[in-house]
Amino acid sequence: MKYFFLIILLVYSFNTFSQEQKPDDVKIGLVLSGGGAKGLAHIGVLKVIDSLGIKIDYVAGTSMGAIIGSLYASGYSGKDIDSIFKDVNFDKIINDELPRAAKTFYERDNSEKYAFTLPFEHFKIKLPSALSRGQNMLSLLSKLTLHVSDVDDFSKLPIPFFCMATNVETGQAVVLDKGSLPLAITASGAFPSLFQPVTIDNQILIDGGVVNNYPIDELKAKGMNLIIGVDVQDGLATREELISAPDILLQINNYRTINDMKEKSKKTDVYIKPDISDYTVISFSDGRAIISNGEKAAGKKIDALKHIASMQTQKPAKHVHIQPVDSIKINEIYIEGNEKYTDAYILGKLKFKQRVKLKYNQYVDGVNNLAATNNFESVINQLKPSVSNDGYDMYLTLKESSITTFFKLGVHYDDLYKTAALVNLTKRQLLFKNDVLSFDFIVGDNIRYNFEYYIDKGFYWSIGLKSNYNQFKKVIPATGLLTDEELETINVNKLDVQLKDLTNQFYLQTLFTKDLSLILGAEHKRLKITSETVLTGDNEKRTVFENSDYLSLYGKVKYDSYDNKYFPNEGIFFDSDFHLYLYSSDFNNNFNQFSIAKATIGYAYSFSDKFTANITTQGGFNIGENDNPYLNFALGGYGNDFINNFESFYGYDFISISGNSFVKGVLSLDYEIFKKNHLNIAANYSNIADNIFDDGEWITSPDYTGYALGYSMETILGPIEIKYSYSPEADQSIWYFNLGFWF
Repeated sequence: MKYFFLIILLVYSFNTFSQEQKPDDVKIGLVLSGGGAKGLAHIGVLKVIDSLGIKIDYVAGTSMGAIIGSLYASGYSGKDIDSIFKDVNFDKIINDELPRAAKTFYERDNSEKYAFTLPFEHFKIKLPSALSRGQNMLSLLSKLTLHVSDVDDFSKLPIPFFCMATNVETGQAVVLDKGSLPLAITASGAFPSLFQPVTIDNQILIDGGVVNNYPIDELKAKGMNLIIGVDVQDGLATREELISAPDILLQINNYRTINDMKEKSKKTDVYIKPDISDYTVISFSDGRAIISNGEKAAGKKIDALKHIASMQTQKPAKHVHIQPVDSIKINEIYIEGNEKYTDAYILGKLKFKQRVKLKYNQYVDGVNNLAATNNFESVINQLKPSVSNDGYDMYLTLKESSITTFFKLGVHYDDLYKTAALVNLTKRQLLFKNDVLSFDFIVGDNIRYNFEYYIDKGFYWSIGLKSNYNQFKKVIPATGLLTDEELETINVNKLDVQLKDLTNQFYLQTLFTKDLSLILGAEHKRLKITSETVLTGDNEKRTVFENSDYLSLYGKVKYDSYDNKYFPNEGIFFDSDFHLYLYSSDFNNNFNQFSIAKATIGYAYSFSDKFTANITTQGGFNIGENDNPYLNFALGGYGNDFINNFESFYGYDFISISGNSFVKGVLSLDYEIFKKNHLNIAANYSNIADNIFDDGEWITSPDYTGYALGYSMETILGPIEIKYSYSPEADQSIWYFNLGFWF
């Protein structure tokens, strides 16, 4: 009997509680799982939730669920987030592709020369901790959450929020609900091997999906009565689908998460699982379809969602459109974590000072400039509203790189140097904190080397030493090397020439802006040109045309705002060089002091995202009485980074036409037919001969013309290019082929 009365009492208490509880007391939690690109389906679900007027009281997420959930919690609507992700270039975020403009001239050369870079310490090659540092991800999230940068407690956001990460040292799940919101989200999405770990409160954190990809229990603990959950996790793959190492690693991780979801799905009051099995975690290019599938999945639960909406008397606050950040005022800059590099060095790389107003893009560029030095493993930047002034204070937390030695590799083929494999050893902080030593050894058909030691002082005068050795063999027209008298005596039209060039330079360099540099230096050059085609005596096996040492002073002014060296879409390029040759060992007994001046001007303009034009003009001339032809300008062939005064020219083979002065114009049109694949056409025109600026020949109709049609593909090794060229006046066609970065 006592049990009967106890049951009656419990029923009465439950009914009393139900009658007293008000509908607006029902707390609705939203949990969003991780899943990479599949997580874009969350956006479609949020759009349906907004359309029904459901008030979300707490948001929890992991990885991509944390990214999208945090934006929703910070005040964006589902439609707002949809618009944001339409403009996001996920390739740049995943690859951590810092803009070329953010890099110094030295770092540009590195990124456009080597295919692979590996840490090299204690004579052992190490693999990097991840493909990306996550710098672009952090910059994007910092911009999108700037309006809530004053919130350190995530429960104080417009909608309370937390996300999950994994402590990589202990394997424990970590709830992130305080601190820097963009940094917490970045940690939650730091997929192992793709993004490097993030350090928060002395914990090394990676993707929360490793241990808790659907934090429903933690969300219920926040006092939520009903849970809406969106699950975009992978199911187990079949044997036919397990075709790569990443597939197998993902399958191993999915054993646990899928097993967990058997229980967690039962705890979810409205469980939404979009049908996105046709997509992968990197299918960002299919974002529109994935978002649409999220909407469809939410539509299948529309009755349950409408019921939840009917239970609420308090409706969500109307979403206020969050204005995109245009400019900010920086009051104070606080730097920590730097030991080897001074505050002055860091501020110099940022390119802005305290108490200035600047465009937000300039702020991001400054952070990228610092990251692009590769002197820091991480560059964590936070903006917080100033207490006493309008604007923001910048908090910069750096982790200096402990690795100072790198092993770099590259491969290349072209029609001049033929096959080449590049092995590089780079050592930073050899003698000073801001120096770098680099040595390239190039093996193949023509052995070469490049040595450089550089002390980087930024906008002050930097100091550099260079030594380069180049050699190649090429059949060239005899007119480029023989005098008129020799041509009459020796009945040859072409010579099989071997050229060897050793150049040593000492120089000073200063930067006026990150894109404009001035170099002043002194140069020693040893030039040797020989041929077996013409023999000068019975006992000689080859003819020596030149075997002299030259000493010169030189100056260079360079401006480069191209966004891509090989396929520029925008920007201006200017490169000028002046050499004053003061001395020669004078192998041919015909040396007089002379000078050579030359310049290149280029402009790239995009008509659309895929169609680009690039106009380039070049010119050069000798000053003084110079009878030595071996440093003259020589046009022909296709390529980059040629030595001395060799210049490319479509329609002719390398070093086909020469003179002590020239002008040249090039128009190139490039169409990206699909991602990283280019169809290009080009036309070039030139006048080249001796002293064309004296007799006005440089402004007459061009004596030499050439046209090219080519196909190019961007790869991890560098461009792969094939071009067909034709010259009307020479009535000849030539094919050019190039593989890999030029060096």
